[in-house]
Amino acid sequence: MLCLALLGTACASLSDRQRERAAGIAAAARSTVVECTQADACALPSPLYDLAGQAEASSTPTAPRHYAVILDQGSDALLARLNLIRSARQRIDLQTYIFDKDDSARLVLDELLAAARRGVQVRVLIDQLSAIADLEILAALSGSHRNFSIRIYNPSFGKAKLNYFDYAGSVLCCFRRFNQRMHTKLLLVDDRIGISGGRNYQDDYFDWDAEYNFRDRDVLVAGPEAAAMAVNFQAFWDARRSVPAERLNDVGRTLLKTGVPAMPVPRYLRPERVQAARVEAGDPEVMRTRFVEPAFALGAVRYIADLPQKHRRERREDDAPAAPELEALIRSARDEVLLQTPYLVMSKQAQAMFRDMRQRQPPPQVIVSTNSLAATDNPIVYSMSFKYKRRYLREFGFRIHEYKPFPEDAPVDYAALMPEGPPVASPGDGGRGGSGGLRGPSGSIGPSSGGSSGTGGGETTRRLQRTESRPSFFSSGAAAEPLPLKRAGVRMGLHAKSMVIDGRIAVIGTHNFDPRSENYNTEAAVVIEDPVFAQALAGSIRRDMAPENAWVIAPRAKPPVFSGLDYSLGKVSEALPIFDIWPWRYATSYEFRPGPDCPLPVGPKDPAFHRCYVAVGDFPEVNVGPKWLYTRVLTAFGAGLVPIL
Repeated sequence: MLCLALLGTACASLSDRQRERAAGIAAAARSTVVECTQADACALPSPLYDLAGQAEASSTPTAPRHYAVILDQGSDALLARLNLIRSARQRIDLQTYIFDKDDSARLVLDELLAAARRGVQVRVLIDQLSAIADLEILAALSGSHRNFSIRIYNPSFGKAKLNYFDYAGSVLCCFRRFNQRMHTKLLLVDDRIGISGGRNYQDDYFDWDAEYNFRDRDVLVAGPEAAAMAVNFQAFWDARRSVPAERLNDVGRTLLKTGVPAMPVPRYLRPERVQAARVEAGDPEVMRTRFVEPAFALGAVRYIADLPQKHRRERREDDAPAAPELEALIRSARDEVLLQTPYLVMSKQAQAMFRDMRQRQPPPQVIVSTNSLAATDNPIVYSMSFKYKRRYLREFGFRIHEYKPFPEDAPVDYAALMPEGPPVASPGDGGRGGSGGLRGPSGSIGPSSGGSSGTGGGETTRRLQRTESRPSFFSSGAAAEPLPLKRAGVRMGLHAKSMVIDGRIAVIGTHNFDPRSENYNTEAAVVIEDPVFAQALAGSIRRDMAPENAWVIAPRAKPPVFSGLDYSLGKVSEALPIFDIWPWRYATSYEFRPGPDCPLPVGPKDPAFHRCYVAVGDFPEVNVGPKWLYTRVLTAFGAGLVPIL
């Protein structure tokens, strides 16, 4: 059946002549009307955009100057993008892994088309695995305007939209190429100001989803280093794997059949929220207050990004600088590495690095912020973190904090996050004697029945259609979905990829510090060596590790008997190549319980730790129930998936 499916896919390919006809149909349909005749393309005056001019005016070839803004809040990250798109004078380059067609993505898309119509050159490059999954929209975009171009990176079987047989066939026939994804993310305006970081174009990344949102982070950089961003984008745009949408088999077939369709009318789930974002994005006072005033004045900034040549079998070291540059930064640490990653899965090279660092006297402290099983969007990836917690804590000396699904103090626009209607009180206190879930200015407004339809103790019925950590046929099915929780509510999962070295070097980027980021995906990172900026980023990461937002992972209290035997058997079980069946783990999750004797959180090695913290189980908040065996299987078999995680 698989062979027949692959044969059918091959037969469905367009001939060269058909492909040229489809491209011709798109080209002929593109509007040539430019709505503005002004030299600045009727760009919106913007104090945020003006940061680029101020940086350039104060820069010299030997002493560059930049402005940078940490974009912690999802709704603000969306507003900054909308404002910069409107303020573009000449060019907009957008590069991303995921581009959906929900409210936030469609809003951005409409703003890009509006910019093209007023005279701005717009180029959009999307990785094929998570590109816009709508052939009508892609066909409409391919023939929309002469100033608008869209390309798809690394399209398997020359298609934009894959089915299950395509996934399976890609894994069997061309596993390595199929898994080589463009994970780089960049919005660049006029080669002067850019945004890079973890966010894709989907409601989940801008706090606009009613069931599951990502705690993410971007950085906006204005100044001369934007030129390096432009060079890297151009390399991807010119790469052979970047294919114009109209030349893909399925998009081309749509064009041959119906011509260029009209762009579908948007059907916004929350039209009032979309309109509010439009208004705010055009308000100069909002831009000044939220972005310009908090901006950091900096000197040199480095944009480190892999090239598409990383995907060649024979490549130069300069083609993939992201992983080695980040490793060099970590190795340079003397006192502390503050690391935030959603997926704590390490390559052998990374493990060797942390073992080496552990041997120093004294070793630098490594503090990690990552997801819990309850918060993660991918339980398969979490299984690897769970399996090796003894190694992380004992051999590498990590201090691990796992993000809660209902953080009480997250940088979230709660009003935009929640559905319409009055706040709904939490159905439980979350084991803290207070309200559980998200806490906004008006009190507890998460977990809410408005966002998640609850069955079986609050299990969400929504299925995430895309996620960065599912790069193959594992992207579907129960094994790749967030696990059900004990409470219904607006769940959050960590997605930020950031690092602070010794309180003086800050990194914000796309690299997940995992084998996939090292070996398969192209990645990018903004590196800023400035103690003031680094401390601000460190404060943001430490907020995510605060007791109200995260659990602490620490060794269990030793049992009075057989503690050595338990440790040895657990170590042997962990070392097995596939199976990991020993049920008593070396470490578990702890919750801080403040009191007269415990006014402040302490570390796991503090004598007061077990007095101030209570064990809450290996999988707190997860509604394992009858699925306990399934959860254990995930933790056991995760080892076999390391190469693609």
